[in-house]
Amino acid sequence: MTAQLSKKSEAWSARFSEPVSDLVKRYTASVFFDKRLAEVDMQGSLAHAEMLAHQNIISAQDYADIERGLAQIKSEIAAGQFEWLLDLEDVHLNIEKRLTELVGDAGKRLHTGRSRNDQVATDIRLYLRGVIDDIAGLLRELRLALLDLAEQHADTIMPGFTHMQVAQPITFGHHILAYVEMFGRDAERMLDCRKRVNRLPLGAAALAGTTFPIDRQRVADTLGFDEVCRNSLDAVSDRDFAIEFCAAAALVMTHVSRMSEELVIWMSPRIGFIDIADRFCTGSSIMPQKKNPDVPELARGKTGRVNGHLIALLTLMKGQPLAYNKDNQEDKEPLFDTADTLCDTLRIFADMARGISVRPEAMRAAALQGYATATDLADYLVKKGLPFRDAHEAVARAVRACVDQGCDLSDMPLEQLRSFSDLIEADIFGVLTLEGSVAARDHIGGTAPKQVRLAIAEIRRQLNA
Repeated sequence: MTAQLSKKSEAWSARFSEPVSDLVKRYTASVFFDKRLAEVDMQGSLAHAEMLAHQNIISAQDYADIERGLAQIKSEIAAGQFEWLLDLEDVHLNIEKRLTELVGDAGKRLHTGRSRNDQVATDIRLYLRGVIDDIAGLLRELRLALLDLAEQHADTIMPGFTHMQVAQPITFGHHILAYVEMFGRDAERMLDCRKRVNRLPLGAAALAGTTFPIDRQRVADTLGFDEVCRNSLDAVSDRDFAIEFCAAAALVMTHVSRMSEELVIWMSPRIGFIDIADRFCTGSSIMPQKKNPDVPELARGKTGRVNGHLIALLTLMKGQPLAYNKDNQEDKEPLFDTADTLCDTLRIFADMARGISVRPEAMRAAALQGYATATDLADYLVKKGLPFRDAHEAVARAVRACVDQGCDLSDMPLEQLRSFSDLIEADIFGVLTLEGSVAARDHIGGTAPKQVRLAIAEIRRQLNA
């Protein structure tokens, strides 16, 4: 049995009297999903080896051999020539074994002063830091695409809704800017999360630190970390940063889903506000007339997937004692899938935003329904000196009369309007137009075309700063 175990390559094989069963190997292995960490794993290993050499813990020759071996492994992985072995469980042991094959004892010395616990925590942070940087760029591209759409339609009038009922006239540009704001907050959250991701756990070793005279700050500087994790127990067991990322990602996807819902509604022939370019849609296997908005529909569905990953990570961590536990292996698949799903979604939405065509006539016709300028009439009366509650009541009676007569407020003759308040004069008809309604909301955050253009210019300035 000892001879059999000696042929095994597990880092702990000498401790056990029998080999791990094949079922357990499959159950506990992570190599076939964590191998995507290979590049950051080697990046972290190289920084660790450089520090060990600088501290005279390993020789300069060992470091040179390690550097040479890792370079070859990187080439093999890039060329698809690297053999990933289930027996070696994870990305770390696979790379370490190959490194030892290439450079001998220098490869065995690489793990001095560290554990897989702090190694994997470092790898995940390096990986996630890069993902966040990618997402920040993708959010920027999406916001720029939406800004272009908003600018094209700064004057295009549509109904604004509350409770899915026509509320007040707004411009389509103003509506789209609401999503630009949402995605802007998402970018802020991601970059704030990055600050807590960008802390180095390496040097915590298994849980208590190491007896070797390591220089953690040197490694942090080499790898571009802002600071080191201050407690070794927390350093190896913390997954707050991954949960925080997934929470931020879930909010991004929630905003994507809200936008998707509106795109689906607006594209319906019964509404007809927009059309989406054919390359983002599919047809029906039985109904030849159909054009289905598959991309926004699927994005709504994928939002549930990302939300589920957040709950999975919260549940994963809720019962764990300090320090590292095998449970934490389960952090990677939801984290990876969240990152992949979010990046793919943002990339396709930025492209799709440039493939949205607007139908202003349908939007305008809808804005003329539902007495959208009723609030403007109430505001008019208030400006004439009527208390708002009295103005509200007078306009409500006017709307009721319009409902009975099947007409709009702007269709009523002046004398009939004056029956609801003698403060109403001939200038009221300029107030009751859609253009007059949106133009009157001329303040920061308002829907007036002038304010929409000013907001677009300011956001562009921020994005290009």
